[in-house]
Parts: sequence; structure tokens; C-alpha cells
Amino acid sequence: MQISTLIVDDEKPAREELAYLLKAFPEINLVGQGKNGLEAVALIKEHNPDLVFLDVQMPGLDGFGVLKKLMDRKARVPHIVFATAYDNYAVQAFEVNAVDYVLKPFDKGRIAKAIQRARKTLESSNSPVERLESLMNEMGAARTAPPRVKLLLRATGSGGRLFLIDADDMVYATIEDGVISIFTRDLEGVSNYRTIEELQAALNAGQFWRAHRSYLVNINHIKEVVPWFKSSYVLKMGDKKVSEVPVSRQQTKRLRELLKL
Repeated sequence: MQISTLIVDDEKPAREELAYLLKAFPEINLVGQGKNGLEAVALIKEHNPDLVFLDVQMPGLDGFGVLKKLMDRKARVPHIVFATAYDNYAVQAFEVNAVDYVLKPFDKGRIAKAIQRARKTLESSNSPVERLESLMNEMGAARTAPPRVKLLLRATGSGGRLFLIDADDMVYATIEDGVISIFTRDLEGVSNYRTIEELQAALNAGQFWRAHRSYLVNINHIKEVVPWFKSSYVLKMGDKKVSEVPVSRQQTKRLRELLKL
């Protein structure tokens, strides 16, 4: 079975490397190469290929933009293998949506697996469109997400040194005598926020939860949930002290909802 194939990548060395590797597979018929998203759309329309190795990150129209144009035009979508140097989140998104990818720098063994997978898909005539749409929706949401919040922290025992941390790194915060302390895995110190309410308003509501009137926790850093008195719970957190955070009676129901207890 001959598999007509396109390569689209804005970097010439990447195109040449991939073309060289594909020569080892007699079933691959390389019909064209493109260096940007607009060329990708035109080449796919011209050649109607079975398989496209498509770079994700390209200036102007990126890989996801190419797919959107094809879908908007109701064009046939070939089997797509994303060529990417993307981060772990994107790789996880590809895997969850059962969409194939190869990481840069390219590996011959991984290319072979991608070709085998493409052959199986083509032989079964399964359309990849729904999986690609799911992937695009997920990645689109990630790209339009608000920028990460930074928190200023005056670290304890550091002679007044100030650290700027990602909010995601905050394990929990607590207030005592009007002073808010923030704890990360490795640091603890005083925040410049005046109230827990003010700090909470600056953070992602789906990630940071008011477990108690004096505690705000990052649910991604809850290490253990310990049953406590009167059907309540204590949270063991992921900081270096494995701090214990009480859950108020009012928030016990919310904890069960969050963690499906």
C-alpha cells in the first residue's frame, strides 16, 4: 500500500531530516513539502494526501490553524501526525485524543510507529476528524487561558528577600493576626495581600479552595485526606512539612464533591 505523504514545517533542517528518514520506508510516497500553514492548505488541496507530518508551531497559520481551515471548508482531512517540540501538556493532549505525534528531534523508531498507525487508520477507513476537533478545542482553550498569576513572597529566614512565584506553586495560604503566610513545596513566607478574600479573588477558582475561613488550599497539592472528628477531615498538604489543614464543617460537603468522596 502506497501512502501519499506531505511534510509541512517552517524549519528547512527539520523538513530535510524528516524527508531523509522517510526514505527508509518504501510504502511512503513523498509528494510535497511546505514551509508554512498557507502552503499546507494549498498542498493538501492539490495532492489530497493520505498522510501529513504537520508542524504545530509555525508563524502565521500554525498546525491547528491548518486543520481549522480544512474543517471549515469541509475538505477531506488526511491522517495527521503532529511534529512538535511542544511541552508535556500538549503531548498529553495528543495522547488523550488518540492523535499521533512525533517529537523533535525525530527518531526513526517513532517515525516507524507513526507510519504503522497511519496505515492501520487508512486501511480501516476511520475518520480522524472528531479526534482532531477534540484536540483543537482542548489546545485552543489552553492557548486562550489567562496568563499565570505571580505572587510576591517575603521568604521566612531570608533576611527580607523577596521571591516571585507562580500561583500554581502555592500549596496553601493561611492568615493569622492579619498576616497572610504562603507555603510552597520549598518556601514559606509572608504575602503582600491583606486578606484571604483578596488573595482568593486573584487566583483560579477551580484550583484554589477555601477549606476553612483561615486557609486557602491548592487542590492540586493535597497529599492526603484524613477523616477527623464529627465527620470532618484534615488535609495533609504537599509542602516539605506536610502541613495539616483543617476542613470546616461548612466546607466538608464541598470537599466530598471536589474529590468524589
